[in-house]
Amino acid sequence: MDNRNNTIAGWVLFAGICALGLSIGSGMLNASHNPEKPGFPIEDAEGGASGGKSAVPLPNLLAAADVEKGKAVFAKCAACHTDTQGGPNGIGPNLYAVVGDEIGHGRGGFAFSEALKGHGGTWTFENMDAWLASPRKFANGTKMSFAGLSSPEDRANLIVYLNTMGSNVPLPAAEAAPAADAAAPTEGADKGAAPAEGAAAAAAPAAPAEAKK
Repeated sequence: MDNRNNTIAGWVLFAGICALGLSIGSGMLNASHNPEKPGFPIEDAEGGASGGKSAVPLPNLLAAADVEKGKAVFAKCAACHTDTQGGPNGIGPNLYAVVGDEIGHGRGGFAFSEALKGHGGTWTFENMDAWLASPRKFANGTKMSFAGLSSPEDRANLIVYLNTMGSNVPLPAAEAAPAADAAAPTEGADKGAAPAEGAAAAAAPAAPAEAKK
């Protein structure tokens, strides 16, 4: 009888040890798969370009832009584009004198996408900025695979550089900073002023007394 009880107690103890071991192992496995921050990361659909909106107006960015820095930014474009007069088209069109030119046409007969050909308008500074921020958003269906430049300063530098390459379109005037709000009147500044109604009454001449008959 004692041996039977000892056997049962042994199996119960063994089962408890196994359960404890499984619990610890399961906890370690779950902990190894838990992220530091819950949820799923959201990646930009444009491959890193965020739209590049700036609180500084575009004319002000252009006024402060640096042509040499723009030339350095153009190095990112040089694999597909040339920027010299009479330069050949490559994967992308030659960009000499592109600022102010018609969108999606010309450029030595380059085969533009239907999306860009149908956009209309010209390459104004605003259109250039929007295109460089996200070609796909500017012309959905464009063949250009470049995600865009997220930095407004980089875009402005590149635009002024391209403008010097055969376009020389006058830059827009920089916008003035908003004027400071007028100072609020100090407390009690109007205490010395008479109420309008009272002032009018005091200024009015007294009516002459009715003559006795």
